[in-house]
Amino acid sequence: MATSQPPLRFTSHHNLVYRLVVSTLTGRTVQISQIRSSSPTNPGLAPHEISFLRLLDAVTNGSQMEISYTGTILVYKPGLITGSTAGSGASGGVITHELPASCNRGLSYYLIPLCLLAPFSKAPLKVLFTGPGVITSATPTGDMSVDSVRTAILPLYNQFGIFNNIELRILRRSNPGPNGKGGGGEVQLVFGHQLRLPKTLHLMNPGRIKRIRGVAYSVGVSGSNNARMIETTRGVLNPLSPDTYIFSDVSSAPLLPAPEKNNPSAMKKIGIGFGLSLVAESSTGCLYSADMISPPTGGQAPEDTGRQCAYQLLEAVSKGGCVAPAAAATMFTLMTMGSEDVGRLQVGREVIADPHLIQLARDLAKFGAPGWGLRDAAGENEHGDVIVSVVGRGIGNVGRKVA
Repeated sequence: MATSQPPLRFTSHHNLVYRLVVSTLTGRTVQISQIRSSSPTNPGLAPHEISFLRLLDAVTNGSQMEISYTGTILVYKPGLITGSTAGSGASGGVITHELPASCNRGLSYYLIPLCLLAPFSKAPLKVLFTGPGVITSATPTGDMSVDSVRTAILPLYNQFGIFNNIELRILRRSNPGPNGKGGGGEVQLVFGHQLRLPKTLHLMNPGRIKRIRGVAYSVGVSGSNNARMIETTRGVLNPLSPDTYIFSDVSSAPLLPAPEKNNPSAMKKIGIGFGLSLVAESSTGCLYSADMISPPTGGQAPEDTGRQCAYQLLEAVSKGGCVAPAAAATMFTLMTMGSEDVGRLQVGREVIADPHLIQLARDLAKFGAPGWGLRDAAGENEHGDVIVSVVGRGIGNVGRKVA
């Protein structure tokens, strides 16, 4: 009789989502303690973390979660990733996940980890995000916009042989509401490419930037804000890359029920604002992204938003390497889950020095993945880039036995 392995123990809420994702992929039970235990006002799991646990429960079968009375200790025993089969919250093959109005994180907080699980599920994954807490734009808490996930994160899966039937639809746009919480948007993710093992990645040539694309969006405000953002952004980027094209998207503000004593059917507008998402693509297919939005409190001109976003994109490119800081965790996690071979990825020194990425490497080592090998990139290395070698675990998709 096989004895069950003891749970892996972690502390604090930092990197909570990636610990749960790797736990689900590897099948190891985890115990996370001291979750905001020193906070006098809001100890324990935050609303967006509880919502992510509910999402994990919906896309898996047999997962068990135990949360302490104060919410500061979480024990998670993962189940099998089943996708959108009939289960918790599934209707007609689509899982409907509602986010609470108190959510202050952008939808990319849920989308990026969900896309990491989707290739390893037993069936295609279809999730509809709805509710008063859906924010499709970037957020002050540092989340990227859904546009950047669609144009800068999902195309990276091509490098691992995952490219069929992947779609991210923005059905209703929204910016952060008052105090940066809630938005009332609506987004559907369709991830229909499941595979046995991701391909081994060898990406060591950043190339030169050949085109820049972007989306300027206005929600519940004048469309002239888009024109002003685009003009300022092109003024910064056109001298560097003539092939710059930015789409303009103007939409009405989402309406949420706000019943009053005299008017039970009253509605209120939420998620009003504007923003910009930019993606630069190199000649070798490397992607760099930047996001900027108007603050929820207002008071910022569209020209400032466009200029800041353009400079942020240039800064992401200047860090060097073949992967942007926002996509590094996705790339390294997929490389670790791949076939038992050595994959190589060239990254900038500032990217690999990010505290979240260092913590991810430590967490993966704790889950049994071999350590990363680092060496200086040879040749014309004006950025001082580093080549990271990752040995795949060969875990792959237990629900899919053929390639």
